[in-house]
Amino acid sequence: MMFNSNQKRKIAAYCRVSTEKEDQLLSLQAQKEFFEEYAIKNNFELVELYADEGISGTKLKNRKEFNRMMADAQRRKFECVFVKDVSRLARNVVDFLQSIRKLKALNIDCRFVTANMSSNDGELTLTILAAVAQEESANLSKRVKFGKKRNAEKGRVPNIVYGYDKTVGEYFNLTINEVESKVVKRIFDYYVNQRHGANKIAQLLNKEGLVTKRKCRWSQQAISTILTNPLYTGKVINGKESVKDFLTGERAKNGPEQQFIVDKPELTIIDKELFAKAQSLLAERTENFRLTNKRQSNKYCFSTLIKCGDCGYSFRRTQRKYVNEYIRWCCSGRNANGVDFCNNHTIIDEKELLEEIKSYLGGLVSSKDKLLKQTIAEFKKQYKPERNELSEPFILTELTRLKKAKSKQTEMFEVDAITINELKERTTELNLAIAKYENELSAIRGNTSILSRIDEVVRKYCGSIQAVLNAELIDNALLRKVIDKIVVTVEGELQVYLKLFSDLEIDNAVAI
Repeated sequence: MMFNSNQKRKIAAYCRVSTEKEDQLLSLQAQKEFFEEYAIKNNFELVELYADEGISGTKLKNRKEFNRMMADAQRRKFECVFVKDVSRLARNVVDFLQSIRKLKALNIDCRFVTANMSSNDGELTLTILAAVAQEESANLSKRVKFGKKRNAEKGRVPNIVYGYDKTVGEYFNLTINEVESKVVKRIFDYYVNQRHGANKIAQLLNKEGLVTKRKCRWSQQAISTILTNPLYTGKVINGKESVKDFLTGERAKNGPEQQFIVDKPELTIIDKELFAKAQSLLAERTENFRLTNKRQSNKYCFSTLIKCGDCGYSFRRTQRKYVNEYIRWCCSGRNANGVDFCNNHTIIDEKELLEEIKSYLGGLVSSKDKLLKQTIAEFKKQYKPERNELSEPFILTELTRLKKAKSKQTEMFEVDAITINELKERTTELNLAIAKYENELSAIRGNTSILSRIDEVVRKYCGSIQAVLNAELIDNALLRKVIDKIVVTVEGELQVYLKLFSDLEIDNAVAI
C-alpha cells in the first residue's frame, strides 16, 4: 500500500484488560492515553481506538471491540494496527496467528510497541511470544483453580446470595439477612404449600415492589434459582462445575465425589424436609411438562384440576363473548393436537360446574357425621386383609424392613450419594407400601387411634369446604384444598376425587 509522504498515516489501536476491577480499568485508561500521545508524537492519525473491558484474551468470540476492529479492517478504515504487547492481542497462539495473518492479507501491518516488532518481521519470534503469553494464562488458570479449591474446602461462598449478607471485611463469609430470609420462606411456602408456579411467585413479589439482591425485578429464573439452592438448608456445595479447557472456557459438571460439601447450620433458613418437598415438586412438574406438555398453573379456578379421562391431558379454559360472556373448559390435548388425538369432545361450562361443585360440597358439610361414616367405611373396605399371610407379625416384620430401606435411601441423599430425583424414585414405592401396611395393621387391630385420625381429618376437611362456600370468589388454591382432581370421561361424566380421600390414600371418586 502506497502513502503520500505529506499525508498522515491512518492507524488504529487495540487495548484490552481481562477484568473489570478498578486497577485494571485504570490500566485500560493508561493504554488509551498512551496510544493517543503515541499517535501525536509520530504524526499518525488515530482513526479509531478499540478497547475490550473485562474480557479474557484466550477467546475471540466474546471480544466485541476486537471483532469490530477486524470488520473495520475489511473496510480499509486504517492502514496499521498498534497493540502495546503480544498478550493484549491474544493469549491463544492459534487465535493470535490467525488474526495477524488476516490483517496481513489485507496489507495491514500489526505493530507491538513494547517488543518493537511488526507482523512483517516474521512469525517465529511472535509465535514464541504468543506461546509465552498462553502459558502465563495456563498458570494463572491453575492458580485461580487452587484458590477456589481452598475456599471450597472451607465452605466459603464466593457469590452474592439473596437472603444473606456478606460479612464486612470477610468477603467469603455470610450472615442471614432477616428481611430477605422472610421472603425466601414465603417463596418456598408459595411453591410447596400454595402450589404457585415460579412465574406466579415472581409476579406476586414484583406486585409488592420487592427486588432481588441486585435490585432487579423478580423473574421465573430467579425464583427457580432460590428453590434449588441447598445453601438455604445450611449446606454449602462448591465445585459443582470446573473449567475443562481454559482456552475455550468449556465447563464440565462434577460428580458428588469431586464436589466440596460443608454443613453450616448457622446459615439455615429452610428446613430440609420443606426443601426436599420443593425439589420433588420441581422434578414432578418438569417431568409432567416433558411428557405431556402440562404446565403447572393456578391462574383460573379449575387450572390443571380437570383431567381428560381419555388422553390424560388437562382441560383448558376458553372464553368467548357474544351478547353474553361464556367461559368453558375443553380437553387441551384434543384442542392442540386435533380430533384424532383424543375422543373426548366434552365441553364444560365453568359457571355450571362451579354451581354443581358448590351444591355437592354443601351437601357434604351439612352432614359431617354421614361423611365420617362413609370415610371410615371406605377406609376399612380398602385396607381389609384378604390374604392369610397378612398376620400382625408378618406386617410388623415387613414394616421394619421397609422403614430400614427408606432410612438407608434418605441417608444416601443426605450425603449426596444420590440426587433428589433418585431419592424420590427409590422411595415412592416404599412410601406406598409402608402406608398400606400401617393402614392394614390398624384395620387388624381395630385401632381407635386411626379412627380418631380420620375424624380429625374429616372435620378439618369440612372446615376447608366451608371456606370455599363462604368465599366471594373461589380461586384455584381454595379448590385444591378440597378437590384432588376432576376427571371427565368420554361419555361426559364428571368424576370428582376428593382431597379428603387422597390424603387418607383411599381410591374413591364421586360422580356429579
